[in-house]
Order: sequence, then C-alpha cells, then structure tokens
Amino acid sequence: MSMIKAENLTFSYPGSYDNIFENAAFQIDTDWKLGFVGRNGRGKTTFLNLLLGKYEYSGKITSSVRFDYFPYPVADKTRMTEEILQEVCPLAEEWELVRELSCLEVDSDVLWRPFETLSNGEQTKVLLAALFLNEGHFLLIDEPTNHLDAGAREKVSVYLKKKKGFILVSHDRHFLDGCVDHILSLNRADIEVQAGNFSSWMENFERQQEFEMAQNARLEKDITRLKQSAKRAAGWSDKTEASKYGNGPVDRGFIGHKAAKMMKRSKAAVARQQQAIEQKSGLLKNLETAENLKIVPLLYHADTLASFNGAAPCYDGKPVCDPVTFTVGRGERIAIDGKNGSGKSSLLKLLTGEITEHTGTLTIGAGLLVSYVSQDTSHLQGHLSEFARIRGISESLFKAVLRKMDFERTQFEKDMQDFSEGQKKKVLLAGSLCEQRHIYVWDEPLNFIDIYSRIQVEQLLKVFQPAMIFVEHDRAFRDAVATKIVQI
Repeated sequence: MSMIKAENLTFSYPGSYDNIFENAAFQIDTDWKLGFVGRNGRGKTTFLNLLLGKYEYSGKITSSVRFDYFPYPVADKTRMTEEILQEVCPLAEEWELVRELSCLEVDSDVLWRPFETLSNGEQTKVLLAALFLNEGHFLLIDEPTNHLDAGAREKVSVYLKKKKGFILVSHDRHFLDGCVDHILSLNRADIEVQAGNFSSWMENFERQQEFEMAQNARLEKDITRLKQSAKRAAGWSDKTEASKYGNGPVDRGFIGHKAAKMMKRSKAAVARQQQAIEQKSGLLKNLETAENLKIVPLLYHADTLASFNGAAPCYDGKPVCDPVTFTVGRGERIAIDGKNGSGKSSLLKLLTGEITEHTGTLTIGAGLLVSYVSQDTSHLQGHLSEFARIRGISESLFKAVLRKMDFERTQFEKDMQDFSEGQKKKVLLAGSLCEQRHIYVWDEPLNFIDIYSRIQVEQLLKVFQPAMIFVEHDRAFRDAVATKIVQI
C-alpha cells in the first residue's frame, strides 16, 4: 500500500489566464477503486495527464507507482492483437491474458485476429485486461463505457469491482455504483475524496449543499439585521452626543458616556456583521446549479406517429437486424436496446430518411417533423452562431440552453473543434432542444455528457413528455425516462 499525494497543485494552459487547478490538495491510497466525477470541461482528463507527467505545473505530486492510461493508443490496428498486447503488458504470460479475457467473457481467439477486426467493445475489454496485468501500476481509465452496450457495461463493472488501484472517469451512475469504493470529485472550488460509491457521495454532496444554503439564508438575514442595528445605534449615539449642547445646563459627562456606549454597541454590530459576511463567503463554493431545461414539441394530429411492422433496415438488400414490430405514439419515449452492432442506429435512421431500404412495413405519419441527434460529433467545426444559422434555430435561445448546460460564455468565441467531447455532445443536444418537432430521435445522446446534465435532461423529458425514440446505454437514464423498451 502507498499513497498518491498532491500539494498546492496549480495548472493553467499556456496563454490562458484562468487556472484549471489552483492550490488543489488531496491524497489517495493506491489500493482504492476511485470514481472520478465532475462537470464537462472542468479538467478531468487534464488532471489525468498531470499525473502522467505530460504537462508542467506548480505544486507537487508524489507517488511511488507508475501510471498507465486507458484508452491505450494503438498506432497500427492491422497487427495481430497478441502482438499489440505484448507491448501493452510485456511481462504477462499468454495464459494470464486468456484468464483475464475469460473474466470479461471475451473469447481468447481474439488474440490471433487483427486488432481492427475486433468490435469497439472487444477492443475496450482487451486493452483493459492487458493493462491490469502490469503489476504494481496504477491505472487511469478515461470514459471506457462510450463504446460499450448495456450488457458489456455490466460485465466490465463486475470485472473492475474485483480489481484495485485505479481512477475511473465515468458519467454512468449505475456503472460507477457497481465497481468503485471511493469518489474523487472535481468540484468548482476544490478536489474532494470521499469513501463510498457514487450514490452515497451524491447523497452526501446534496445534503451538504442543502445545509450550506440554509446557513447562507440565515446569515443573509443576520447581516441585514446587524446592518440595521449598527446604523440605528450609531444614529442614537450621534443624537445623544448632540444633546449635550443647546439644551441648557445638562450633565454632559453622563450624556457623553451614554453616547459612547451607543457607539460601542454600533461597532460591535458592525464587527458581528463582518464576521457573518466572512462566514457566508466560505459557503456554497461547490454549489452545482442545474437550471430547468425546456422543449416545445409540436403536437401531431394523430395518436400514432410511426409504426414498424416486421421492419428491419437493409444494406444492399440484406437486413442488418431481426425484424421488429412496434408503434410510436404521442408522448411515448421508446428505448431501443441491443448489443453493439445489432442495428440500433440503422433502425433510427429509417425514421430520419437517411436509410430507406427495409423489410416489412414502415409507416411514417404524413408531414412528421423529426429532430435528430447522431452519435458522431466529428463534423462539428466553426462557431456556435454558424451552427445555429445552418440548423435554422434561434442563436440567442441556443446559447441560453447551452448556458443552462454549464457552458461558459468564453466557449461561445471558440471553434467547436476545440471543444471537449462532452461539450460537442451538448451542442447537438441543445440544437435538438431548440427545434420544434413532432418526434425526437436521439442516438446515444449522453456519451461524454456529465452527470448533472444527464439529470437535467431526465427531468426535461419527464416533465414535457415529447414523443421520442432513442438509443442509450446509461441504465439509470433509460430506466428514468423510457415508457417502452424494444429489444433487437
């Protein structure tokens, strides 16, 4: 057992006046299984890169372990998987690799296949298995679930629960609860370490914020009361002092003493007021606000918006999945569930018109207007104002929605290519929320999106109940918003 310690850690990117971290301090045990959470763009990946020694910083990070990073960069994916894994974990025996893969329910024959022929989920599992075979290393795992379907997430979560010595960046609440024993939270003002899973951390965090808000409200009342009290006492003191003159023979000593007493009371009230102000300034530094989002779906004239009857999308005359039969009604939010590569995205594209060839019968309501969020964000470039113009949405509304999703105003001046993956996904989501449509078709909309924004979107969908068909592997989100699940 050893410790990883950070002392007075301060970092900002060259040319930037804003510190990503400022005098951050914490310590963690290398045997812990840490979930790393925080808002998009706050610096989680940057922090992992600091541990890896990729950037210069002020302060001190001390550790007796070597850090490994996932996703591991594979330059030439045409090589055999076994050859690549020999570079990832050079001291591991073949039987050890086979054992680790079996724990993840991956057939060992992947070792003798070109790496590029493995699915994204298989590549994730294979690299994780290999990295955990580097004995004595501490693994930094950056968002491994983005290429994993719901079933694969369960397997990887169970696998990680049996390991130790890692930091896991993930926004999937159910996934985190299944495999971590500590939470490392990147807050607005500090970095905090707490024992327990995500749910227990979230409960404690919310309870602390509620306590601080109540204390903040009490102190505001105290400050107002003390300000009035000090002003009143000072006024009495001045009035009493003035009464020494012009009122005939009076006991000026007694009046002066009384005026001084009033002034002393005023100064004490001012001191207590300042003390309350200082106490108040220490509150709510980590408060996470998530304003309510809105959506204005168009009301369709019929109860049924679309129906699938033995339908399956086709490429070159070949169906990509088994046929499905279901309908999409007004206010229904239908989750499409299935393994990676089972044809979920293709099924959604039948509704958008991107794919037209299919088996069976697909009936789409006349004049049905669709808003689509794709998995892919690689096409995003240019400024947000240009995105709004091309999409035909109000720029001011679009930016207001992004602000509610924790976008800083400084981001509005940047090229979207420079956004984090989570910020890019928020651009697509905000664009969809600004469109008035009959049905919303979202394909894995939450990839890279932070937990607070996921909860925001959950609340939105439950309140406004738009017609929707979506693919999402975040079990907590799907369970919260889906009115029907279609398995393919």
